[in-house]
Amino acid sequence: MSHILSLAAGTLPEFQPEQVARAAGEAGFSHCGFTIEPEHWDAAALAATKAAIAEHELSVLDVEVVWIPEGGQLTDDHKMIIDAGIELGAANVLVVSSEPDHGRTAEALHKLCSWAEPGKMRVALEFLMITAVQSMDSALDIIRKADHPAAALLIDTIHFQRAGHRAAQLEDVEASLLPYTQICDGNRDCDNSFEAYLEDAIDLRSCPGEGSLPVAEIIGMLPEAIPLSLEIRSKIYRDRFADPADRASAVRTASLAYLEQHKIAVRSTMVR
Repeated sequence: MSHILSLAAGTLPEFQPEQVARAAGEAGFSHCGFTIEPEHWDAAALAATKAAIAEHELSVLDVEVVWIPEGGQLTDDHKMIIDAGIELGAANVLVVSSEPDHGRTAEALHKLCSWAEPGKMRVALEFLMITAVQSMDSALDIIRKADHPAAALLIDTIHFQRAGHRAAQLEDVEASLLPYTQICDGNRDCDNSFEAYLEDAIDLRSCPGEGSLPVAEIIGMLPEAIPLSLEIRSKIYRDRFADPADRASAVRTASLAYLEQHKIAVRSTMVR
């Protein structure tokens, strides 16, 4: 079986969803994801994004990011992101948390799942070193406590590495909890500080094969045919490719070459 390859919103962080959709379509992607910023999201943005999705015959893999605040209290802005995902037909919504208490985070996650349920979206909790949920074990504990079938786990290759996990640990994770994954390459190590982790996450990623992370090994331990979302948050790529379609195309080409080299099958799509 083959994997779906999706363009993550983080690869084009300075562009609005409509522009991301057009770049994804022009670069030959069949799927993409969007960052929904409540202050910029309105009926016009929704209509423009839906038009671009339809024009390029795209599917929406995810929307992001719902950031559970310290204290765990959700607001109308959080619900707006969920509602936008439902309107766009997204399969998943990405969630992170600043709340250190697992019980409060689980309560918030359960509420997000109930909001997402009408759209049949999975609510995927991501762990990373710049949030209160910093390990896969912590994320899984919160998902268990949330006790909702929509609750899911998001693996991002760079954050998986930073948490000190090994690919073999994925063997014990239920496949049903992993609706998709984010992949990128990067430096194998990172300084143990918030500033270093932040720079690492938003500027220092690279395409698979351009760094030293065990990307193929991690993919090999994930469920067969899990969708792969290319999150290449890279200052180098932003500087080199100012045009969103050019950047999306470069990321796709480099990633496909790596996946082919490692015999990881991807569903082919034609560049329109």
